[in-house]
Parts: sequence; structure tokens; C-alpha cells
Amino acid sequence: MKKLIIAALALSCSAAFAADPAPAKNTQQSKMTTCNKEAEGKKGDERKAFMKECLSNKPAAPVTQQDKMKMCNKDAEGKKGDERKAFMKECLSAKKAA
Repeated sequence: MKKLIIAALALSCSAAFAADPAPAKNTQQSKMTTCNKEAEGKKGDERKAFMKECLSNKPAAPVTQQDKMKMCNKDAEGKKGDERKAFMKECLSAKKAA
């Protein structure tokens, strides 16, 4: 009976380990993958310099609505009335801030 229980445990454990998915890539591994793809065609010192720069880059902070408002207000100086209103609407709805 003990042998049967031990065998069943061994089978269930091996099945559990076999079904365990590979761990997700961490941020540095993702960066390395991306940078390697972008570095295709580069060799030697050029590749080394590119990889150093690429891997050290930090992701850009997202632009907040408040930041957009400040930039758009600054760019809208001198505009009045409907012209300013149209400009602000376009500026604030832009996908990427300049």
C-alpha cells in the first residue's frame, strides 16, 4: 500500500512540474530581446555602443493630462475666441504631446 501511494505521489509531482509554464521574462530580458532585434546589421564597436545605449534607456514617463494642458496653454498664447478653442481641442486630443 505504501509503495502504491509513493508511486502515485511521484507521478502527480512529475506531472505538475511538467505542466508548469516557463517563468515570464523580466524587464531586463525583454529589453535585451528588443535591443537585439533593433541591433540587427550592426557589428563590432557600433553594436556594442548601440546595445549599451539601448539597454540603459529608461521608458519615458507618460504625459499626464495636466502636462498636456500646460503645454497647450503655452502654445495657445496669442490666440483668442474660437481660434483658441479649436486649437486647444486639437492639442489636448493629440495622441502624443510634442
